[in-house]
Amino acid sequence: MTNHTSSSPKPQTVIADMAMSLDGFIATPDDQIDALTGWYWAGDTEVAPGLPFRTSAATAQLLRDVMSRLGAVVGGRRYFDLAEGWGGAHPTGVPVFIVTHSVPAGWEDAAPNINFVTEGGIERAVALAKEAAGDKDVAIATPTTVRQCLDAGLLDEISVNVAPVLLGSGQRFFPGEDLQQIALSDPEVTVGTGVTHLRYRLAKTPVAA
Repeated sequence: MTNHTSSSPKPQTVIADMAMSLDGFIATPDDQIDALTGWYWAGDTEVAPGLPFRTSAATAQLLRDVMSRLGAVVGGRRYFDLAEGWGGAHPTGVPVFIVTHSVPAGWEDAAPNINFVTEGGIERAVALAKEAAGDKDVAIATPTTVRQCLDAGLLDEISVNVAPVLLGSGQRFFPGEDLQQIALSDPEVTVGTGVTHLRYRLAKTPVAA
């Protein structure tokens, strides 16, 4: 177990955080995630006022910590399209940066906190997100952008919320067949009701003493 003795502020982190089945899928082939997210309502502890989630106490504390650290989100165009632009406001309330070839019609000035990055790819999107986040973390929200961050050396941590289910097929957390071997730290493990939370640092990130 890691013994955190330092009181110094936590450095800004670029982290991929998603719910996943035990066999490595973050959604079914038709983009359904219900089988992976039941743990959000599997307990009796309120996560935060105004949110509908009631989880185990351990999961609730972890989610509060994550939310308090979140400063910006990066995702791809499909992420935006499937959510229909979140009605103009991402549910986290933080700035969102969408990597896309073009700004969707009608969205040029429709949502001040949703930013479309049409040049510079994932590198520019992450740079803009880090600037907007200040000293808080940047979450990478979709498999394609996670893979792009891995390939570009931009990712600091991976957080996997493992649901006790085998989907058999669907969309993988890490798409593609040519992913290179990447060393990770030992995980920080939080056991909740209906979920096991695993958090890994990439080898380039120093492990706290």
